[in-house]
Amino acid sequence: MSAFELLRPRDAVDVAEILATHPRVLEPVGSGSKRAIGRPMDADYLDLSALTGILQYEPAELVLTARAATPLSAIEAALTGHAQRLAFEPPDFGRLLGVRAAQTLGGVLAANLAGSRRVFSGAARDHFLGFNAVSGRGERFKAGGKVVKNVTGYDLPKLLAGSWGTLAVLTEVTIRVAPAPEVERTLIMPGRIVEQAVERLTIALGSPYEVSSAAFDPQVGCLLRLEGFAASVEARTAALLEVLGSPEAAQIEADGSRALWRDIGDAAALADWPIVWRVSVPPSDAARVLAALAPERYLLDWGGGLIWAAYRELDAARVRGAVREGHATLLKAPPTARSTTPVFHPQPPTLAAVAARVKAALDPHNRLNPGRMS
Repeated sequence: MSAFELLRPRDAVDVAEILATHPRVLEPVGSGSKRAIGRPMDADYLDLSALTGILQYEPAELVLTARAATPLSAIEAALTGHAQRLAFEPPDFGRLLGVRAAQTLGGVLAANLAGSRRVFSGAARDHFLGFNAVSGRGERFKAGGKVVKNVTGYDLPKLLAGSWGTLAVLTEVTIRVAPAPEVERTLIMPGRIVEQAVERLTIALGSPYEVSSAAFDPQVGCLLRLEGFAASVEARTAALLEVLGSPEAAQIEADGSRALWRDIGDAAALADWPIVWRVSVPPSDAARVLAALAPERYLLDWGGGLIWAAYRELDAARVRGAVREGHATLLKAPPTARSTTPVFHPQPPTLAAVAARVKAALDPHNRLNPGRMS
């Protein structure tokens, strides 16, 4: 890589000026927690770390607005003080990637990251209400609103969520938050056979007992989470165990349960593996895909809809060939492998054409993270 220039805007006005006048391509970075995901960039470094601070938080309205580089830990601390949380439970891949940087709210939304509760609460984009941003032209624009019922421009937040900083630079974001439950409980049912595990996860998620997370670790067993008022969780636990025929299930409560699901969402068990794929498939296809993947270590989340597959060696043809429906992202690999292998799943021609038109509209000169999502 060539030497890069470090640019440190003080605010959104500076960001716009830099994007309008700087001659080279730019890599927008909040904290750098996700720089190891995607193609390595040969670009000048747009350091957004000055864009921090919660601007407005209305607990009664379940809405929070903050500058994009606000540390996620600051957001979560503010929410905890009002017995609230981010329902989509953003994962932190720091342990998996060997990165110590604390992630930011804008980075989580730009990557559309959601943890194990995604099957119940939706993706990050489903809680992304509005934003202020700067396009690749250096033009400031905004979309969405600061109240849950305001749907003006609602599709633009969904468009920028998951764009990984390739379309625009987020400077301010508004999100919907949620009340924290009175009780959280995880049921652990031993078992090592993946077909039986997926069947159990499917039954649990399809039951009327509001299972908020469903995962499988072959070294632990099936993991099911229930949340809510104490009496409700007790009743639903008993009914769910009866349906599953697993009265022997172990139970973990409160902080222990939360720590367990943080580890699952973060794929922490795979931290020592050099190659890790994040594979999204229909849950009904999980066992077949897993057999074709033949990973050396794996985890299932989202009821089987998310497969974490770990290897010692890179074999992109095997992984991509196993996925008939869905997509496979090379989430962790050495820089040389990420430079020569498509990190994000190749798009079908029709979708790729639409993505190219959107990129041309917001970043016509291809100055924001060019090639990162290749």
